[in-house]
Order: sequence, then C-alpha cells, then structure tokens
Amino acid sequence: MKRLHVHVSVDDLTASIRFYSALFEAQPTAIKPDYAKWMLDDPRVNFAISARGGQAGVDHLGIEVETPEELKEFYGRLQQAERPVLEEGATTCCYAKSEKAWTSDPQGLLWESFLTTGESTIYGDDAALTGFRTSPAKEESSACCGAKPAPVIEAACCSGAGDSQ
Repeated sequence: MKRLHVHVSVDDLTASIRFYSALFEAQPTAIKPDYAKWMLDDPRVNFAISARGGQAGVDHLGIEVETPEELKEFYGRLQQAERPVLEEGATTCCYAKSEKAWTSDPQGLLWESFLTTGESTIYGDDAALTGFRTSPAKEESSACCGAKPAPVIEAACCSGAGDSQ
C-alpha cells in the first residue's frame, strides 16, 4: 500500500505543530528540534514539516511505498514520465533511513519516491536538487544555456537548508 507524502517548510515550527495537530486531530508521531511528522491513516498520508531555513510553503510531494517491489515498480513509472530522475539509493534523510529517488513535474515541483528502512537520530544530508526545481521551458529559455542542463546533485536527501522530503 502506498502513502502520499507531503513536506511543508515552515517559519514557526511550534505554531505549525499546534495548527496541524488541531487540523488532523492527532499529535505528531515524530518531533525533533527542526522537524515534525504525522503518519495519518485518514487520510493515508505521511505529512512532515520542517524549519530548516528553506522558503515557507510546500517543499515537495512524494509517494512512500512499503516494499522493495513497490519501490522498483514506482522507479519504472518515474522513468516513463520522461523527466530527469535521481536515484539516490540508500540515504539518511528526515530522521529516517530510506532508499529514494527524486524527479520533478513539468513546473519544477519536486516529487520524492521512497521506502523507509529504519529510523535515524540525525536529520541527514540535504540534497542540492538544482535543476530538478526548474521546468523544461525555463531551462531551455535560460540566457546562459542553449541545451537543457543536467541536474546538479551535491548530496543526499530532502529540501531545506543547504539546498529540498
């Protein structure tokens, strides 16, 4: 079974935890100094927020799978979407160990697909997903580039400070 993942960057973590706890009628399943997550069954969603210096708003969307077979199937779908795909493999991100891949929609909205394999005591590395946030039309019309540039990936993980989950 798959679960929708939504990650929102926030300016005030404490106020946002209070708001989303009331909205979902549930307390977070994980709270860290810069991060909180709700694993909800109604609606079935992995909803995360973080205060890591990124621009406030929707950071990225994703699909969390439950088995390696579902992840392999989803990677195949990403390839069919005809957008650049970054397969990170095993990584630590958002206080979890996982295997993941990234792509973006035609408008540049990041999409993450991942299988969580365990917990982590650290947030993990942030990926510089430069190139994945830009639409093909914007890439092609850039004054400095004629051809579509390859995405630049400097590390592993979610958006946030230093950049993306």
